[in-house]
Amino acid sequence: MGPFELPDFYCPYPARLNPHVESARVHTKEWAREMGMLDDPEIWEERRFDGMDYGLLCAYTHPECDAVELDLITDWYVWVFFFDDHFLEIFKRTRDVAGAQAYLDRLDLFMTDDPPEPENPAERGLRDLWARTVPGMSDLWRERFTRANHELMQESMWELFHIEDGQVSNPIEYIEERRKVGGAPWSACLVEHAVGAEVPERVAGSRPIRVLTETFADAVHLRNDLFSYQREVEEEGELSNCVLVVERFLGCDTQKAAEITNDLLTSRLHVFEHTTFTELPVLFAEQALLPHEQEAVLLYARGLQDWQSGGHEWHMRSNRYMNGGGRTGFHVSPRHVLGPGGLRNHAHVPYRKVGHLPLPDIHMPFQARENPHLGAAREATLDYAEAMGFYTMVWDRARHDGYDLALCAAGIDPDASLEGLILASDWLSWGTYGDDYLPVVFGRSRDFTGAKAFNRRLSEFMPLDLVVTAVAANPIERGLADLWARTAEPMSPEGRAAFRAAVEAMTESWLWELSNHIQNRVPDPVDYVEMRRRTFGSDMTMALARLAPGRSIPAEVWGSRPMTAMTAAASDYACMMNDLFSYQKEIEFEGELHNMVLVMQTFFDCDLPRAAELVGSLMAARMRQFQKVAEVDLPALLDDIDADAALRASVADYVGELGDWMAAILRWHRECRRYDESTLKGTRWVPGPTGLGTAGTRIGTLLGRVAS
Repeated sequence: MGPFELPDFYCPYPARLNPHVESARVHTKEWAREMGMLDDPEIWEERRFDGMDYGLLCAYTHPECDAVELDLITDWYVWVFFFDDHFLEIFKRTRDVAGAQAYLDRLDLFMTDDPPEPENPAERGLRDLWARTVPGMSDLWRERFTRANHELMQESMWELFHIEDGQVSNPIEYIEERRKVGGAPWSACLVEHAVGAEVPERVAGSRPIRVLTETFADAVHLRNDLFSYQREVEEEGELSNCVLVVERFLGCDTQKAAEITNDLLTSRLHVFEHTTFTELPVLFAEQALLPHEQEAVLLYARGLQDWQSGGHEWHMRSNRYMNGGGRTGFHVSPRHVLGPGGLRNHAHVPYRKVGHLPLPDIHMPFQARENPHLGAAREATLDYAEAMGFYTMVWDRARHDGYDLALCAAGIDPDASLEGLILASDWLSWGTYGDDYLPVVFGRSRDFTGAKAFNRRLSEFMPLDLVVTAVAANPIERGLADLWARTAEPMSPEGRAAFRAAVEAMTESWLWELSNHIQNRVPDPVDYVEMRRRTFGSDMTMALARLAPGRSIPAEVWGSRPMTAMTAAASDYACMMNDLFSYQKEIEFEGELHNMVLVMQTFFDCDLPRAAELVGSLMAARMRQFQKVAEVDLPALLDDIDADAALRASVADYVGELGDWMAAILRWHRECRRYDESTLKGTRWVPGPTGLGTAGTRIGTLLGRVAS
């Protein structure tokens, strides 16, 4: 008997079977034997191989390709499953961390034009497949596929580390890391190969394409976690499974955890559909994609859709997993339509009276510090706002004074000079004013076209040569032009370009929020967390941190898993903190949809105290992760690369900045008057949809350091 009954899966697309399934089965079995994959019965033997039926998997997931292509794709899946089982047997069971890393590093050599002689079936298979796959594909595709393959292999170490220290991830960490180790981005690259259509380079990095790929990845992995729980958790001692993650995080039984995991799977599929039908047409029009380019994107989307439905059918038939009792074929129940990700996400009634939200316990291990120039910065940022015209609409001086944004900046960078602190405070004022300005101008009218035009113009006030030729037409443009001139001058040309791109990523994310308001759509939890970092300015966190004077951290350290995980954890902690304090302001007074408490209420269909408790638990989990990375993972990384004292000091300084940042933001939320009910009731304007929160907080600290 299994550990739980399989839940009611959302299967909105009928699976189709490739007519070349039998020839793929015969071919791939011979190929596996030739590569030596059937030589060790402790890993695979013929009967088990036949029962896993990878020919059926690929015939279902790639129903339209010809026989030669299906053979190639099936061989790739045989290789990746063998790699997974071989790694389990040789390294996970033995906990051989050093041997595992050496094994993975050597596999990278087989994704080149001049590979070494293979020493095991995984190397032999990868060398053969690489030579059969990359000819005829573009350099961009090859680069993406190499990266996906590398991450798939290297992230197996993440699973091994979790087994080694007995650690179960928090839900946010798990979703992000599972995308890499689970291999779905790798599968998405093979979808392009199988359908014979590459996503055009000029839109490959766009939000719609990114969301299609990521929702595909999440749904594939969540489905696999449900089917593989018994094998992975009960038989192999695996800790990287979403059902287990939910069990541990919520303290619920396995059946309930499986149902919640399936709800998230359903929600991610709805986001895939929503993106296909509402964001792709806009992308086609804005980028003026030619007919053949549009066709390539749609073939890719349909290929991902086929993989979803076909993958489900295979899971129901393969002996690799528990699969009794589930449904096959097309299946859509009322809960799939009405529940998480469906109509429930469009049913929120704005401007409900919710009252003050009792806050959960907020764990803060860092102490906010003070900057001696706070008094002068307070007055200076009020003068800046008046000069830029902030008080002609939306704000007045008294309201701005009550927000006390200089207090936030002073705690974020307690060591900044007066000039640096004023610049940081002005950036906070600009970002927060934008939070209030956009709803007034574009939110109530739902003027999406005007908002996009407004957003495009902002780049004109951040010229790389520092020569602004555009004439500011509103306080936002006037303020940005002033800040850019004061901020970008000491930066290198490369630094300016990176900074501007990060600002643009933040302002473009505001359009996503406006689009959701037009559709009255509460975001999916995963989409919300990841987009909230952009609306909060987290991309600028990394961009500006690299520009801080005296900072000498190489790119490979900035891009390492510990560094990115630590930064994301700090960002999520601060974003959710803001959502707790601003709940009444946003839900009752602004009709907001972008708040983590509301997202939890909607997804779990729970009451407000439970939703706030869940947000508090996520914050605590992200803080624990931040501390663990800072105290264990980062030092281990620095030891591995034999970092010198200067690099260690620079990394320690960055870790300290993030601690200052989180502590300062918490103190500011507790002491400012932006979220007081009396302030909210005295407001003379009706904000609407942006939810930018403290979008400028992290910008301010690092810009202050640049100025200093």
